[in-house]
Amino acid sequence: MDELQKINSALEKVLPRKFTKESLLKIIGKVKYELDIEAINKAVNEPLWDLFDRGGKRWRPILFLTIIDLLAKNPDDFIDLAVVFEIIHNGTLVIDDFEDSSLQRRGKETLHLKYGSDIAINAGNLIYFLPLKILDQYQEKLSQEVVLKIYQVYLSEMVHLGLGQSMDIAWHRGLVDGFSITEREYLQMCAFKTGGLARMACKIAAIAGGADEKLVLALGQLGESLGVVFQIQDDILNITENELSKMKGLGEDITEGKISLPVINTLNTLPKEKGERLSKILLMHTQDKELISEAINLIEEAGGVEKAKVTMKELFDEAIKELEPLLTGLENKDKLLKLAHFLVERDV
Repeated sequence: MDELQKINSALEKVLPRKFTKESLLKIIGKVKYELDIEAINKAVNEPLWDLFDRGGKRWRPILFLTIIDLLAKNPDDFIDLAVVFEIIHNGTLVIDDFEDSSLQRRGKETLHLKYGSDIAINAGNLIYFLPLKILDQYQEKLSQEVVLKIYQVYLSEMVHLGLGQSMDIAWHRGLVDGFSITEREYLQMCAFKTGGLARMACKIAAIAGGADEKLVLALGQLGESLGVVFQIQDDILNITENELSKMKGLGEDITEGKISLPVINTLNTLPKEKGERLSKILLMHTQDKELISEAINLIEEAGGVEKAKVTMKELFDEAIKELEPLLTGLENKDKLLKLAHFLVERDV
């Protein structure tokens, strides 16, 4: 069984396609009255497995397991812990899609449209907390000190996640002047939001694997940089012709009025009149293909995508430069570095 199959099997073990009374009580403990298992399966498991079955890159669990392997631990011993990050990620997708009024996710109707907003929000929020029950399983495998550190990282990164999302929402909703944000403000939002979950995966893997504090921080920084670069790459792929934009729709971020790094670069470059035109289109939240095309053309004219690629490279190179000296003597370091390069160079 390859790594991806193991991750998918572990995902199904942690969150079964259908709860039985026995499997649910194993997670939540005894109840005083009586559970309606069918209701829970219909409102939680069915919609979530609809989303899980649509695919996904599973790169965060793979990154986690790669670090466990790097630290000479057996990845199979931590496979359940690896799916924590995939579960949280999918929870963010469900909630983000509702907040952004998105129509599709992975080529199909978003959960809030297919099952209802109440079911989507509840299921999305629930799987923010479900991973804490997974951590309970490791109480006997790891020392109390290590488990406490893992809980602390989890709590810290979940707070960061919410803060990053709040910044993103405020910008594209026009609650503040999103068109005046700086590159550094944007990067901090990404570091909280997309970077936080990857940073969580790397730091928890490092802690569980017995790394010292310096290596934990350096691996966490690599995760953050990969997450930020992943977000910037998504920003770029969304407004260029490629497999991802074919699945999600070219220029979906324009419809959402998203203030992406290519947009920030463009607003800092274009003459005032053209910059105001781009801002106006973004505020429309339009689905008009001609207007979306006009916005993309303005970004191309300003070299917004090329400048974003330069930032991506700088962030990645800096993280690798800090990490590499700490990997000396570790046998599987090349596997980690190859995975990191793959994530940066992806086109889907």
